[in-house]
Amino acid sequence: MRLAASLDQGSEHPLADAIVNAAREQGLNLSDVSEFDSASGIGVSGIVDKTKLVLGNTALMQQENISISSLTAKADELRMQAASVMYLAAGGKLMGLLAVSDPIKHSTPEAVNDLKAAGIRVIMATGDGIATAKAVAKQLGIDEVHGEVKPADKLDLVSKLQAEGRVVAMAGDGINDAPALAKADVGIAMGTGTDVAMNSAQITLVKGDLRGISTARHLSDLTVANMKQNLGFAFIYNALGVPLAAGVLYPFMGLLLSPMFAALAMSLSSASVVFNALRLRKSK
Repeated sequence: MRLAASLDQGSEHPLADAIVNAAREQGLNLSDVSEFDSASGIGVSGIVDKTKLVLGNTALMQQENISISSLTAKADELRMQAASVMYLAAGGKLMGLLAVSDPIKHSTPEAVNDLKAAGIRVIMATGDGIATAKAVAKQLGIDEVHGEVKPADKLDLVSKLQAEGRVVAMAGDGINDAPALAKADVGIAMGTGTDVAMNSAQITLVKGDLRGISTARHLSDLTVANMKQNLGFAFIYNALGVPLAAGVLYPFMGLLLSPMFAALAMSLSSASVVFNALRLRKSK
């Protein structure tokens, strides 16, 4: 725990925060970390107490040629309980594993159900093990799951869906999500996540509540409808006012539009558009 927390001091990932906080709660003295690296998206590495540490998932251990067979059964047992499992290796040898439980927010099932009810295809893509991902997805009713994915895999998934003609909204909170957030048609970052993710996205959910996605969609639909209404108002005003002001009806009906009334009509046109747009403030 002390070594893992010392290494994770350089990470902004929520799971890293959990490990560091747990170590501090236990009163462990953390060491400084150097040569810290989290570029892989599947774990972190660095030098702690003059020893190279590697902390991450199965893919990272395979990449570092570190055998995890002695702890595979225990890891699978923890994953079936929806825990995220990370292996810790020091000097190229496996030291143990850490399991972090990331409880589902009470608002998330409602958010997923709202999206599915709207006919939206919901996909989970996570760096966690596939067993953990499936356990969480089962609780949320998500059928399509991708586990142990790297940042490049998330980016490829978004690109693949777009190539199929899909409009893709990507929600994420970490540095590793940034490429996919930037590539998606709509990037949605969590306000509780990293600054890099928020800078890469177009929408930030301040409290990290996924129900905000449905709210954003609802407001977007209302805004587009409002724009069409305003364009309709403007078209009607101009279709009636311009011919009158030009004197088109004068030879036939003797009708002319006084400049004073024309100015009033234009003002009313602008006012109607503004007041119609202000109705959005009352939307729920």
